[in-house]
Amino acid sequence: MTAPQTIPDRYTQLNELLDTEQLYPHFQPIVDLRRGELLGYEALIRGPENSELYTPQLLFSTAMECGLEHRLELLCRRLSLEAFARLSLDGKLFLNVSASLLGTPEYRHGLTAEWLESLDIPLDSIVIEISEQHPFDNYGLTLEAINHYKRMGFKVAVDDLGTGYSGLKLWSELQPDYVKIDRHFIHNVDRDPVKRQFVKSICSIANGVGSKVIVEGVETRSELVTLKELGATIGQGFYLGRPTQNPKMLSNSDEWLPRKRRAGSEKDMAETAAVLVHPAPALSFDDPMEYTAKLFRENPLYDILAVLEDGRPIGTVHRSDLLELFSTQYGRALYENRPVTRILDTKAIIIESDTSLEQVSRLITEQDAVYLHQGLVITKDGHYQGIGNVRDLLKKITELKIRNARYANPLTLLPGNVPINREIDGLLKQTENFRVAYFDINYFKPFNDSYGYVKGDRLIQLLGELLTNNANGENFTGHVGGDDFVVVFRTADWKERCERILVQFDQVIREFYSPKDLEQGGIWAASRTGESVFYPVLSLSCGVVHPDPYRCVSYHEVAELAAQAKKEAKKQDGSYLFVSRRRKQRVS
Repeated sequence: MTAPQTIPDRYTQLNELLDTEQLYPHFQPIVDLRRGELLGYEALIRGPENSELYTPQLLFSTAMECGLEHRLELLCRRLSLEAFARLSLDGKLFLNVSASLLGTPEYRHGLTAEWLESLDIPLDSIVIEISEQHPFDNYGLTLEAINHYKRMGFKVAVDDLGTGYSGLKLWSELQPDYVKIDRHFIHNVDRDPVKRQFVKSICSIANGVGSKVIVEGVETRSELVTLKELGATIGQGFYLGRPTQNPKMLSNSDEWLPRKRRAGSEKDMAETAAVLVHPAPALSFDDPMEYTAKLFRENPLYDILAVLEDGRPIGTVHRSDLLELFSTQYGRALYENRPVTRILDTKAIIIESDTSLEQVSRLITEQDAVYLHQGLVITKDGHYQGIGNVRDLLKKITELKIRNARYANPLTLLPGNVPINREIDGLLKQTENFRVAYFDINYFKPFNDSYGYVKGDRLIQLLGELLTNNANGENFTGHVGGDDFVVVFRTADWKERCERILVQFDQVIREFYSPKDLEQGGIWAASRTGESVFYPVLSLSCGVVHPDPYRCVSYHEVAELAAQAKKEAKKQDGSYLFVSRRRKQRVS
């Protein structure tokens, strides 16, 4: 059995780790529970595997014992920022910071901002997390630290709210952007009424002062369901995602995800359920049926009315059901004072206003035929907005199909430049997080000249299908023209999808060549100057950009960034993915 290391042994090992930078950032997802989308990641650190300093607890406790905690913290911060940029992770990055670092020789004002600039990470992507795992011996220093980072423009979070007086005091005095509820209050919250009351109170206070609550330590589905019922909107914990060095996309199939908004095609109001809203009156769950009959008489255009509880629809009431009940001999006398919930239809179609019309159409056609004529209830963030009807839906979908067909590429029938530009402008306007991948076939013209336009057109169509199949419904595929395509990615697994596209292209392209040309690895064809030049088997270049919606004004800038990224990809041999770090155009 190996004896545990002494403090001098760990001091030597820690110094070696710091000198050689053998520290490995891990990222744990932080999830917007209301929208089912990734908010960002908390940066955590690990030492080398099979080392006593692997765990962060022992790593930081050893650093404090050895007087190296500030050197360790700065190195963790830099390595985390570098990994965040290298992995092109979505959302915000939460960085743990100790207030005591500000007054030390290791600290230099503006150092974090310099790192962000060099890595091309927007300052508003960073949240400084003042953690109570660091002792608050000097409360004034903690206040100074928070003010310091807020003055620099950073968002600030207070960690482990509830572990001591300091977190609550900081919250009341400075009103940080985020507060984290200590995991002690989250564990078994579904079974502990005292913890439920605490969480509910904190969420209520946060709503009143403009702070956002993050519940950390969510480990079970029951805890998650309870927390959402209590008003929690942001969560973190093993149930939502474990810390990893290379975090993957949060799967759409994960059971905790609510229905996600679909990108469909363009994300403007004309393509969402918001355009279907008729502001019809609604009923409360305890309204009597006599009042329900009165509302129907006053609103003859509506065959259904929504029934609400705390502003949220719980179902609908149908005019026909009420008439049938009242038409019996003693129906009105027996039921007019009964609550409307007696005839409540809980199978009503209830959709969010930002759901795409295409998705609404799918939802309706999946229902029983009886519901096709009943209408639907439309909400915004779960709160009632109005009633929609199927006739309006069909009319709008027809209009959109006509509009999209007008600007579609005739060869692939994919959206052309106008809808591509509209899609990008819409995402910029709504400050969405997205990436644009620009695909281009290398040496397509000589191939087309040698094999003929029929085979060339077939290849273009195949590439369009390949891109569409891999992009899936969450992302947008467009055909710029010729052999140029773009995919606008909103999903976090954009890199995996791009790599898969390149691999699949390399596999299918061989089917387009004769055995002779495959054997020699390409074709001889005339160049633009008329010379005979050897061109290798076709490959696919892909340049990806991550536009900053706060610094890119329109699709023009995004198009230039994407074109430059594609140009860099084409400098490499074979199929190649180039990921640009630039998020805005340089000012000339």
